[in-house]
Formats: sequence, C-alpha cells, structure tokens
Amino acid sequence: MATSFSGWEVVDDGACFPGVMLAPAQKPQNKGIYKMFHGTSVASARAIVAGGFQPSSGGMLGKGVYMSRDVKKASNYPYLSTSSNRVILELRVRVGRVKRIDKDNHPLQHTWSSNGYNTAWVPPNCGMKSVPSGLEEDCVFDPKRVTVVGVAKAPTTAIEKELQQLLAKASKQPKGKGGHRKDVCSLCKRKTQQGAHHIKQKCWTCGQDICILTSKHFCQRKP
Repeated sequence: MATSFSGWEVVDDGACFPGVMLAPAQKPQNKGIYKMFHGTSVASARAIVAGGFQPSSGGMLGKGVYMSRDVKKASNYPYLSTSSNRVILELRVRVGRVKRIDKDNHPLQHTWSSNGYNTAWVPPNCGMKSVPSGLEEDCVFDPKRVTVVGVAKAPTTAIEKELQQLLAKASKQPKGKGGHRKDVCSLCKRKTQQGAHHIKQKCWTCGQDICILTSKHFCQRKP
C-alpha cells in the first residue's frame, strides 16, 4: 500500500500508522514508518540529499545507516565538529523487522542484519557502556529504507536554504517505490524495482552478458 505525505510517496509495508513520531522510549513496531534524525557535516548533508545515504562500514551496531528518533542525539554529530559544521536531517524510515539491542555484547549486536532483521534499536537508558549518553539510537541496514524529507537544523539560514533547494530538486527526479530513484538495468534498459539489480548471465553462444529479462538477444559474434 502506498501512502502520500506532503508530496512524498512512501511504501507502507504493513504499518497502521506510517510516518508517526515515537517517543525515544517507545519501541518501533515491525514494518512501521517513522520520523528520525541524522546528524552530519555540511558537506556530507549535501551529498546525502543529492545522492542518498551510504552505509557506514562499521560501528556499535555494525554496518548500516545510523540515526535516532531523539533530535538531541543527532545534534551531537559529527563528533569533534563545531556547531558551524553540523546539520540535522529529518528522515522518514521504513524500519522493516526490528531487533532490540539493549546490553553490551548482545549476541546479535553486530549480526542482526544477517539474522533477518532490517533495523537495530537501542532503547534509551538501557545501560550500555557504548552509549554513555543514554540516548536512543537506531541502525538501518539498507539505505533504500531511508528517505530525507527535510532539514531539522542547519548552522546558517543560507545553508538551510541551499539544502532545501537540493532536496526539492532531488524530489522531482523519477522515484520508485519507497521514494527512491528508479534505477535502470544497463542491459535490458528496464527500470529495476526499488533499486534491485536484475540477474545477468552470459550468452552460451557469444559469451556476451545479457539480462534474464531481455526479450531478444542477437549474438555479436559473426558465424
């Protein structure tokens, strides 16, 4: 089911209340769509708005995109940066299947994504030494589940305006389900679903790479 929010088309993969704002202590329900925040630098904010998130290679919860429903948590990032180089992006997140990580050395702390979960959730004040602030934190494995919908805070009015303009420009580009840009298969030239790559194989005769969805293929090698 698709639901529209202020001009954004997002996919509700089962939640009754998409796009809601939970209190930090409330557990995100499986398949829900929630408002969250991501703190980053000015340069990274430009790149994220223009081209989407790139998952971190590691961290407290392993690989993924880190964010929080607590704007206070997002305002602490990037670490060691001054306030003049900090931006808070407002996100809409399809959490999918959620795993609660609430203690140090949790058996799935770094492997939740390979055990069928889409998001890891660290509740506030759970006593984890790796979260000295005690503030809520989330990690989403697939960046395609995360859509930037606004700028919650910017160091200057000029930077905020610039980012809003970039966001407006990005929103006008063709989207697939979930609000993400549609990719096109380089071989069959068809649009891929939610950025999923088509399966490719080699032609038995000429050895050329072909997409399994290609209706007709003419070998380049002459007999």
